[in-house]
Amino acid sequence: MVNSTEAIWNNCRQSLKQFIRKRVNDQFAAEDILQDVFVKIHSNIGALTHKEKINSWIYQITRNTIIDYYRKKKQNTELKEDSLIYEETLENGSYEKLEKDLMKMLKRLPPKYYDALYLTDYEGLTQKALSEKLGISLPGAKSRVQRARKLIKEMYMKCCHFEFDRNGTIVEVYPKCCSKCSSVIHRN
Repeated sequence: MVNSTEAIWNNCRQSLKQFIRKRVNDQFAAEDILQDVFVKIHSNIGALTHKEKINSWIYQITRNTIIDYYRKKKQNTELKEDSLIYEETLENGSYEKLEKDLMKMLKRLPPKYYDALYLTDYEGLTQKALSEKLGISLPGAKSRVQRARKLIKEMYMKCCHFEFDRNGTIVEVYPKCCSKCSSVIHRN
């Protein structure tokens, strides 16, 4: 009977790694996920009541950890999409310039919105973890993040002029005549 984390590591590491690699293309992310899986196994092995179901339990933890990875990855891209930042449309260092402007705007948000957006989109906290950290409900945390993104978008729309192609892709961005941001981006 396998019941220690070390024994599970020795018996399952390779098969779990292959399982993860089939679902995650990034080798380093797969290694991180594998480590997270074993931390969860180690932390929760005492709560396993049916030792004969250990393999299905381990693979369920692994599947859930992979799902968490993709959720976190998706959340980290939402700010860029909602703030109209598309790296592939930017050239000649304009992305860095736009990102600096974004940080300036982020710092102008009220503290509760700054914290929500910074902790989720820059620090990688899930919205559930944010709600726990701030002591607010999950819907409250989600609302703060959405409101913060909306405020950033409004700041950009007031500050910069965006031109889009028919697919909604940014074609050109330039300041409207204020010094709040200095973004000038052209796409050929």
